[in-house]
Amino acid sequence: MNVQSLRFGMKVKHPAYGVGVVKTIAERTVEIQFEDGAVRTVSPEASQLQPAEPTASIAGLEIPLAGFIAQINGALIDRLGLGHKDEDIDLLGGRWHDGMLVMRPADASLQSKEVPIETFFHKIVMMRNNLRVLEQKINAHEKLSDAEKVEMQQYITRCYGSMTTFNVLFRDKEDQF
Repeated sequence: MNVQSLRFGMKVKHPAYGVGVVKTIAERTVEIQFEDGAVRTVSPEASQLQPAEPTASIAGLEIPLAGFIAQINGALIDRLGLGHKDEDIDLLGGRWHDGMLVMRPADASLQSKEVPIETFFHKIVMMRNNLRVLEQKINAHEKLSDAEKVEMQQYITRCYGSMTTFNVLFRDKEDQF
């Protein structure tokens, strides 16, 4: 491994010292803090240093970097099931678009809080999605007994019941709680 392929903070594996983190990089050597706490200066090429974490090389990248990063972020958001706010807005009933949620405290001397209804709706949709994921994970859990799964499902059902107040925000009935 050559010095040019190393980055500050990168995890590496040394054949004698084990796994460590690159702390400084010089012209021909690097300082690595190993898991035993020792900081050692080594020559990457002479010591047969190897990456201890996955690495990627992007040669000849033909799209702008910002676009590439946006694609990666989009894939991550999709994989995590977080969705996009714009997608949530399609679920929102038309009469609520561009509306505001206004919260007024009982004490008139305190300031009201206004939140765009789209922001509030996004939070509601995220709760619904997270409840669905939780439900799937409980049903697929291998160590829970059927009785334990049923018990936990009852709590999720109660959460859905508590959220029915917000069904009025949804355009289509099948998206509701």
